[in-house]
Amino acid sequence: MAEKYDLQEREVWDGNFAASQALRQAQVDVVAAYPITPSTPIVENYGSYVANGYIDGEFVMVESEHAAMSGCVGASAAGGRVSTATSSQGFALMTEVLYQASGMRLPIVLNVVNRALASPLNVRGDHADMYLGRDSGWIQLDAFNAQEAYDLALCAFRIGEHHDVRLPVMVHQDGFITSHTAQNVYPLSDEVAYNFVGDFKPVDDMLDFSRPVTYGAQTEEDWHFEHKARQHKALMDSRPIIDAVFADFEKVSGRKYNRVESYDMEDAEVAIVALGTTVETARVAAKELRAEEGIKAGVVAIRCFRPFPFDNVRDALENVKSVAVLDRSSPGGAMGAFYNEVSAALYTTANRPLVTNFIYGLGGRDFSIAEAKRIFKEQKAHADAGHITTDIQQFSGLRGPHLGFFQTKRG
Repeated sequence: MAEKYDLQEREVWDGNFAASQALRQAQVDVVAAYPITPSTPIVENYGSYVANGYIDGEFVMVESEHAAMSGCVGASAAGGRVSTATSSQGFALMTEVLYQASGMRLPIVLNVVNRALASPLNVRGDHADMYLGRDSGWIQLDAFNAQEAYDLALCAFRIGEHHDVRLPVMVHQDGFITSHTAQNVYPLSDEVAYNFVGDFKPVDDMLDFSRPVTYGAQTEEDWHFEHKARQHKALMDSRPIIDAVFADFEKVSGRKYNRVESYDMEDAEVAIVALGTTVETARVAAKELRAEEGIKAGVVAIRCFRPFPFDNVRDALENVKSVAVLDRSSPGGAMGAFYNEVSAALYTTANRPLVTNFIYGLGGRDFSIAEAKRIFKEQKAHADAGHITTDIQQFSGLRGPHLGFFQTKRG
């Protein structure tokens, strides 16, 4: 029996501590981990909870992030509730094993504290690692602040372990801006949190010697295609279950989550689409522009990055005239990855809003309310002209000469 941990109705936690508390309340059986900035405190705190008797679990310190996810795969296949955390280069080193975890349908929860990828080396936050994992077969949820990092971690266990899902889940939060910034967080009691997550009920666990199973089988051309198709179907079929888990979480917490969050979109003519802490900055800018200049600005935020909420994004934006999609990752010789997915959804609408791409915030560069307002005003100019009046892709907040690419033939 684990020791009792004293909690207040309102705590002051940063995002890392909030995520680690969710691991404690879920009574995770195994965390295999290797430290990397800025995610280290999550697994470090778990180790402290184990050492002090707050969790009846096992903390396994390994030699690399690749080994950390490998250890998680083994522990999950053996029938345990398993989690870990990483960032940036560690996430990149894990990537090979991410595909093993999802292909074996193992409900591991990975807290990703998003940070830039080298080179040059940078320990601050952007979304390069998030996008690196977008095709790995994991469900991906995104927290915009510390409260959400806690809430979504609890939801992640419930979603991934659902027997109609059985897929691993990532919970993303912005490096340092969320992970190391203390905010008010309202936790559930240990009893309510654990009852929400529920007891872990393994499927095809390797320690059930009465029913031998094989993990990591080789398929080649005979069955590989069918296996990946079913895996994709499982991801797509998880959407109503994610919605149901969010609805159940609202009942125990009073906090409502959606796979796509819309703010001031009822009459919006221009919009910003964003992820992470940028969402809150854009929301402030939209409200101020409405009050100061009458610009009908709104914000759409993607809560569930995978499976990508194609229909929800389309429905949220179909009546908007001009949209700016903000990519916090280097585009690498193309339009931003986030832009491509949002614009694909909008291409299926009758209205087909004008869509531009802003690359911003790389390596932790600040994104201000003033810059969000500038972007909104630029979208208003596009809407008034009936066509994009600038380069389609621009670098926002970049020192030096203006950098923009790609031109439209609309207008």
